[in-house]
Amino acid sequence: MADDLQFSWELSGVGGATYRIADGASEHQAHVGYCTDALADLLYAMTGLYGNSSGERVSFDLEPMEMRWLLRRQGANVAITVFEFPDGATSWGSPDETGGTLSWSSTQPRSVLGHMVMEAAETVLRDHGEDGYLEQWMRHPFPVAALQDLRRLHQRNDGCRHERCRNDLEH
Repeated sequence: MADDLQFSWELSGVGGATYRIADGASEHQAHVGYCTDALADLLYAMTGLYGNSSGERVSFDLEPMEMRWLLRRQGANVAITVFEFPDGATSWGSPDETGGTLSWSSTQPRSVLGHMVMEAAETVLRDHGEDGYLEQWMRHPFPVAALQDLRRLHQRNDGCRHERCRNDLEH
């Protein structure tokens, strides 16, 4: 299944982004708003999975809905569970598995998930640059430090064999 994992993050208009995650069996996508620093939050959640954290939580604002990702470490894997809450204003702080509807789930190697999230963020940076990202996302600058942290941890801990990661390690 790990070879089937796909993840993308694309800016869509001013103040919005669309993400898509698929694992070969099913897929999930959502359009998130700029009220939160969504891409940075996802990158920092991924970096947390390389430390002592057994799990991370990321909330995306869908105005008015909330999409909540739970990322739980299971050895070398990560269980990804995505819940949709009908009203983000009232769901903040609510228990993860109550009040929300399960939208998608999968278990993937952390190395594969980390790589896919890192590559998606790098594509956004390559396509828009820091200035273009801020112009479209408006409230938050591109999360350069979060991307650098994830890249460093992924390279150090996962022994990535992808061409781009090998080139980054050599320079």
